[in-house]
Amino acid sequence: MPEPGKAITDIRYLLDRGYPGKGAITFVCNHYQLDIKWRYVFTRVVFGRDTIKSRKEKTVKCEDLKGEVVLVDGYNVLIGVESALKGEPVYLCDDGFLRDTRGVFRNYRCSGLTERAMDEILGVLRGVGPFRVEFLFDSQISKSKEMARWVENKLEDVGLEGSAGTSRHVDYDLKQSNGIIATADGSIIDEVAKAVNIQACVLEQLNISPVIIEGVFR
Repeated sequence: MPEPGKAITDIRYLLDRGYPGKGAITFVCNHYQLDIKWRYVFTRVVFGRDTIKSRKEKTVKCEDLKGEVVLVDGYNVLIGVESALKGEPVYLCDDGFLRDTRGVFRNYRCSGLTERAMDEILGVLRGVGPFRVEFLFDSQISKSKEMARWVENKLEDVGLEGSAGTSRHVDYDLKQSNGIIATADGSIIDEVAKAVNIQACVLEQLNISPVIIEGVFR
C-alpha cells in the first residue's frame, strides 16, 4: 500500500481544481486501492486551498474568547475530547481543526470518561473567561435532555455564566447564531463568522498530541 501522503497530494490537486470532495477522494482511493478507513479519514482531514484559507481566516484562538459569547456544538466537542482521552486517533486536519473518526453521534452513550471530558472542556473555558457559554445538544440522541441539565449544573458549579439546551436542528441553529461557535464540523464552520478550535486547546491542556498524517496541514 502506498504512503497516504501521495494519495493526499493527488486529492488536493483535484480539490484545488474544483472537483467535488467525495468524488475526488473516491477516485484517488480506488486508484491506490486504499480501503474504506482511509476514505473516511481523508474526508475529515484533507481540504482544498480555498476551504483552508476561509476557515483559517475565521478561526479564533481560545485566549481571545475572553468577554465573548461562545456557543458549543455539544456532542461534536464532547465526543472529540472523549476520543482523545480513550487513546483513539484525533487528527490535525488541513484547516487546522482537530477531528476524530468515531462516527458515533446517533449511537452516543455516556462513558466513564464523559465527566472528565466535560470537566476539561469547562476548564479551558473557565480559564479564558468568556462572557457567556451556551451548549447545544442534538435532541435526537438518547438522554440529551439529561445531558443538558447536567451540563447546566456543571456550568454553575465552575462559575461560568451560561446555559445548555437541546435542538432537533443543532447545525442550523448554530449557523444562525451570533457569537463564536466551538465546533469541528466543517459545514458549520463554513457558514459562521467566527469559530474556535476548542478541542485543540483541551488536548494541549492534557498534553495529548494529535495524529499528523504525512502531507497533511499544508
